[in-house]
Amino acid sequence: MANVLNSKTGSPEPEPDGSEEGNRAPLLEEPRGGVPSVVETADQLSRVVADFARGQGPVAVDAERASGYRYSQRAYLVQLRRSGAGSALVDPVACPDLSELDAALSDAEMVLHAAHQDLPCLDELSLRPRTLFDTELAGRLLGYQRVGLGTMVERFLGVRLAKEHSAVDWSVRPLPEEWLAYAALDVEVLTELRDALHEELSAAGKLGWAREEFAAVLSAPPKEPRTEPWRRTSGIHRVRNQRALGAVRELWQERDRIAQERDVAPGRVVPDSGLVEAAIAMPRTERQLVAIKPFGVRLARRYVPSWLRAVNRVRDMPDADLPRPGTPGDGPPPTNRWADRDPAAAQRLESARARVRALAEQVTMPAENLLPPDAVRRLCWTPPETIDVTTVSEHLRRNNAREWQISLTAGELTGVLGGPGN
Repeated sequence: MANVLNSKTGSPEPEPDGSEEGNRAPLLEEPRGGVPSVVETADQLSRVVADFARGQGPVAVDAERASGYRYSQRAYLVQLRRSGAGSALVDPVACPDLSELDAALSDAEMVLHAAHQDLPCLDELSLRPRTLFDTELAGRLLGYQRVGLGTMVERFLGVRLAKEHSAVDWSVRPLPEEWLAYAALDVEVLTELRDALHEELSAAGKLGWAREEFAAVLSAPPKEPRTEPWRRTSGIHRVRNQRALGAVRELWQERDRIAQERDVAPGRVVPDSGLVEAAIAMPRTERQLVAIKPFGVRLARRYVPSWLRAVNRVRDMPDADLPRPGTPGDGPPPTNRWADRDPAAAQRLESARARVRALAEQVTMPAENLLPPDAVRRLCWTPPETIDVTTVSEHLRRNNAREWQISLTAGELTGVLGGPGN
């Protein structure tokens, strides 16, 4: 059984893991008041808006996507719950504009679990929290190792949530009743979990830190599209020459076009392993291509001419147009190359990471939540010309560190870099 340090007492605290079936908490099987009907019309949505406007306190929010099934990361169901209003299940395919609901809840705190996953798809629907409480992030700040919603609910509230529908295809219509019950239960006790975490954060002296973190989640800009996303193809390390690397690029781009056109998850068109195998083999004929197992299945086989054209483009491509090995970017190189390229920077990074880990243990939280790892890497790769607490603090601030993080780490990192630190 995993242990964490209790953020109130500093003593080890067991986490529920389900290993002793007889000691399991009771399973929460059905929402209070039953499973609400799905909101699919403007009139139904207007009634929900009125009910939630009359409600009190925080609003629990969740969204279900069809990751692994669809290309789009849009929401296919939005769940809400508020004291005095009850629960609502909104079909965002039928009701794609939630701006009236957003206006009605403009002064309300919204409670989400792992908010960074759901905020983009909620934003597409014009549902934008002004104040956030993220129960997953709160758990991390309190030092819990397992912060999934089910684990957190069992630990703090003494009940279990069903998990069997967490990875289903939420784009199907109509949604089965048992899926809707599962979805409603995800917000059933989210506000109660928020209250328990709020109390523990306050007792641990971390409530101010949590508020800064929640605000940072809300204000984070949309992620910039990756310059060369194809370089993240799983198994690309097996590709040993530039022409084959070019084939990965061309095949990846062709797959992405097909997946986007059909609104199918790219891995369901052809898995990464198939792209890499085809790039290495450089097939010339349909027979050679479909002999590669992932290209012999029905959907991929339908596009055989497109795949072969992609490979042929690379075969005829001038060397100057082939991609170079390595990952381009404006940040530091991969850390496994630092020792060769800049041994002093590698030593700074090793020392800085050790110091951040030690500080994280002192305040009982993961090191990556005490300070963004990218901020540490950038500081060690290109430290300020003048090293003191002020310049180190500003460097961290430019790289998205929050004020509470800077106040805890800047002095220590200044010392690591050779300046007058703590």
